[in-house]
This record gives sequence, C-alpha cells and structure tokens, in this order.
Amino acid sequence: MKRLLSRILVLTVLLSLTACGKKDNEAGQTGSPEQQQAVMAETVTKTGEFLHQSVAEPTYGSVGGEWLILGLARSDLEIPDEYYETYFQNLSAYTAQQGGVLHAKKYTEYSRVILAVTAIGRDPADVGGYNMLQPLADFEQTVFQGINGPIFALLALDSGNYEIPENVADSTQATRDMYVDYIINAQLPDGGWSLMGGEAEIDVTAMALQALAKYQDRKDVAEATQKGIEILSAQQNENGGYQYNANEQASSESISQVIVALSELGIPLDDSRFVKNGKTLLDALLQFRRTDSGFSHLIDGETDLLATEQAFYALVAASRVAQGESSLYNMK
Repeated sequence: MKRLLSRILVLTVLLSLTACGKKDNEAGQTGSPEQQQAVMAETVTKTGEFLHQSVAEPTYGSVGGEWLILGLARSDLEIPDEYYETYFQNLSAYTAQQGGVLHAKKYTEYSRVILAVTAIGRDPADVGGYNMLQPLADFEQTVFQGINGPIFALLALDSGNYEIPENVADSTQATRDMYVDYIINAQLPDGGWSLMGGEAEIDVTAMALQALAKYQDRKDVAEATQKGIEILSAQQNENGGYQYNANEQASSESISQVIVALSELGIPLDDSRFVKNGKTLLDALLQFRRTDSGFSHLIDGETDLLATEQAFYALVAASRVAQGESSLYNMK
C-alpha cells in the first residue's frame, strides 16, 4: 500500500508540473521539495529498471556487482528474490574458488561485499564458506591502500553493527576508534580529504564524511565533519555540481558521493549551503541523465554503468532520507 500511494503521489505531482508550465525545467531546477521527491522517485524507478535489465547476471565486481545490488536492495523497487540469489551464488562460488582471498592488498573488496551481502539480508560471515569480516580485523592491511581502507571498513562494519573479529594475523588488532582516528588524522588543512595528499578531492571528502556520520558524538569528529561540509559547500559550482579536473569538466560521480554524504548526515538536498543560483545537487546530477535512463560520467558523455550505479544509489539514499527511512548504509 505504501508503494502504491507513493507512485500515485509521483504521478500527481508530475502531472501538476506539466500543467503549471515549463519554467522550472527550462531553468534546470526541480522546484519545490515535493516536486524534487517526485522527480527522484520517478528517476529511481526508471534508472533501477534500466540497471536491472542491463545486468542480467550480477556477480562479484565493482561494476555490475556490489554497488548495483546495494542500490537495488535499498530501493523500494520490486526486484525478484531470484536476482539477489543469483548474485549471492555467483559471489559465493567466486569466493570459494579464490580460497576466500578477494585481494591481497585492497581490503575495500571485502568491505564492498559486506555492504551488498548485508543489503540483501545474507550473512557476510559465511560467503562461500568464508568470513568477509575477518580481514577488517587486520588494521595494518586494511589501511595499507590509504584512506579508502578505513572509510569503507567503517561503512561495512557499521552497516550491520558487526563486531570486529579477533585478528588472527601477526599484526595490529583493529578497532572502530582506530579507523575513525585514521580518517581524522588524514584530514587536510583545507578541511577535505584526498587519496594522495595535496588539495581536497570532492569524492574522497564526501566518502570520509559518510564514514564519520555515525560518530558525531565525538567532538573531534563533529569538528572535522563541519570543516568537510564547509569545503564541499565552497567548492560547489554555480550549476550545483562539482568540477572533475583542471579542464573544468563536471563529474556525476562527485555529485553522487556528496548526495550520499549529506543523506548519511541527515542534511536535505535543499539545504541553503548546497544551493547555488537556485540549483541543488539533484538539479546538477539530473543533467547527466541520458535518454535510456542511465547516467554519464561527464556531462556530454554517453551512458556509463559505473556512473549510473553511483547516481542510482545516491538517489536511493536521498529518497530514503526524504521518506523518513534509515540511511543507505544503516541496515541494522
């Protein structure tokens, strides 16, 4: 019944938009909060259907795998249970074939799997007979690849409020506080984060804020979060989006990650700090939407599956918060 009422609301608002003229659309704006919710709901439905049809055999992988499954499972789309079962069986078979080792150095592989498996209600401690939580107990290996390691370790562990297993390796036992401290200590003087140091990177800053969102009771985290929000607001361009490189090309993935960050922090997309010239992050992201309901990486590019998956789960994240549901990564 809830889903039916939601769809009726979407249709009603969309019809009212048409009847009231094209002023907002011509300006590239989605309009009132109600209109934004309707546009988000319609986009989530069409983009989710596009992804579902584009990836018939979901399996382990950063594209056509975990991020796709996370987005679909956290949406309210009616995806057959068999689709998720196909993913889990493919993942389990691959994990067993690899002897439980998804990667020798990149432990974000385990975190990504934990998020997807948790989203579909399966146990990450038993994937093909292997515990995907176990590698995250090794602090040194988890942070080996840099800031991404602790960021996604926290997101994964907190998604189901999982206990960190006992570390069986000859290295440092990880704790949540250690991962939080690592992220805090990596913050740049300008308030952002980056993979290699230097100037803040939008995507990395947004992902750091996503991981820190659940630790706002710590004073140092709250202060670091405020600085991160300030730089994301300051670097937002006049069209509501973000520049990707020195050539001033806008990137949809950067916008998607900021949307997820704000959603995890409970900040609405029409917050005044993130509205530039009347345009929100949603307005900016929709500029990358293609006619097939996919999204492109660059604004004049073709549909890109990775960009589409990120845009999709970002819109799912914003929709969940707008409807008063738990955040994208809160699956306890």
